[in-house]
Amino acid sequence: MERTTRIPPFLQKAAITVILGCAAYLTTTVTGQPEIWRLTISIFIGGASLIVQFMTDFDRRLGVVESSLTSHSEDMKKLVDGGFSRINEATRLFGLVEGSALRTDAVTQLVRNATEIGVGGPDIIYGFAQAEISRLAQLMKDLHGGQAAYDGEDHDWLLTLTGSAAVSIDATSTAMDTDFWPTELGRRYLRAQREAIKRGVRVRRLFIVAHPELLQDERIKAVCRSHEDLGVEVRVAAMCTLPPAAMLDPVFDFIVFDGGVSYEVSPALGSEHTPRPVVAKTTLDVREGLVRDRVHRFNDLWEAGQ
Repeated sequence: MERTTRIPPFLQKAAITVILGCAAYLTTTVTGQPEIWRLTISIFIGGASLIVQFMTDFDRRLGVVESSLTSHSEDMKKLVDGGFSRINEATRLFGLVEGSALRTDAVTQLVRNATEIGVGGPDIIYGFAQAEISRLAQLMKDLHGGQAAYDGEDHDWLLTLTGSAAVSIDATSTAMDTDFWPTELGRRYLRAQREAIKRGVRVRRLFIVAHPELLQDERIKAVCRSHEDLGVEVRVAAMCTLPPAAMLDPVFDFIVFDGGVSYEVSPALGSEHTPRPVVAKTTLDVREGLVRDRVHRFNDLWEAGQ
């Protein structure tokens, strides 16, 4: 490829100045002007052309600078506006946190610790942390809407609610699941109930059996004694002895914490190979009307127990 040689701008200006000066000198020579005028006019025209070239070049460069400054100013304005927008959003969110019932330090600690996740670590840790934060955000949204659901058997909600209870825990068990309490979750749940009782929380548990003769079953009595030893108030009721009002709705397991939230489990179809009933879904419900109905329902069932 043939390379094109570009003449430097200064040489271009000098060449134009010389050409115009020579042209002026020739013109004044043809017209018979004195030597002093020929030189004066040639120098004047050459100098004027040089000045015009420099001014033209200066104006072009000034236009480029103004355009660059305008673009830079717009970029800076967008950057500043975006920064203030983010600051305003952060301030608004922090104001909402301060105005909520949640502890401000706990929320800020979550944000601070979240910013340190993934720095220098494997990508899977970042992905795991992101999934947990998204899950927590969804839980907060669902609770605001009045109901949150979890597929399968929950562990964390049950223990956290028990540890957070301040007044009462009223629970029903529709199946005498003697295999549940020796499990790790069962033992942790019992320990959490014991700690709640030490805090002054009243814990009541109603076991509902299918037949009256099961009221004298030794395994059932043993489970009841293990709860009573921890300070749990225990009663047992048979399905056939329940009052008609309590039978209007299906009988299922639920726990009411502090009269403000209902923890409910929905069983799945089990088989002869499953050692204990399988939980299909766990639900937290904070809707005032539904929780009030659960409180009344538990009191009716409790009165039918013995």
